[in-house]
Amino acid sequence: MKIICISLLLNFIFSSVNSQDKLDYSEEGKASFYSDYFEGRKTSSGEIFCQRKYTAAHKSLPFGTLVKVVNMENKRSVIVLINDRGPFVKGRVIDLSKEAAKQLGGLIEGIYRVRISIHKKDEDYIQVKQVLKPVPNQSLSLFLY
Repeated sequence: MKIICISLLLNFIFSSVNSQDKLDYSEEGKASFYSDYFEGRKTSSGEIFCQRKYTAAHKSLPFGTLVKVVNMENKRSVIVLINDRGPFVKGRVIDLSKEAAKQLGGLIEGIYRVRISIHKKDEDYIQVKQVLKPVPNQSLSLFLY
């Protein structure tokens, strides 16, 4: 019983430290957007991909993570939900839905330099609520944890 209690306590301590590290996470690289080929297909998280949603693919961030993406050229930003894995092209750090890429002004360039970072959920929720466009049969609960 002592061993279980100690291991639970250590697990709690280390998970608290790791979650703080994740909040400080920042990465720069190239972004691209999904091809229309993926519309209606399942993502790695099991959700159906939709170009009109503010979603993205990242190689390692947990599904459900809200990420701020800043276009380094024009400083425009968008908040997206990680719900897929990728991109699997060297030098690219994130794949965005077309709606998110449009917010960044990246539909013309196709590939552009970005900085991605994670913010506190309550701050992100306010920003996500402001930029979400209604999608038929889509509830806001997808963005709440």
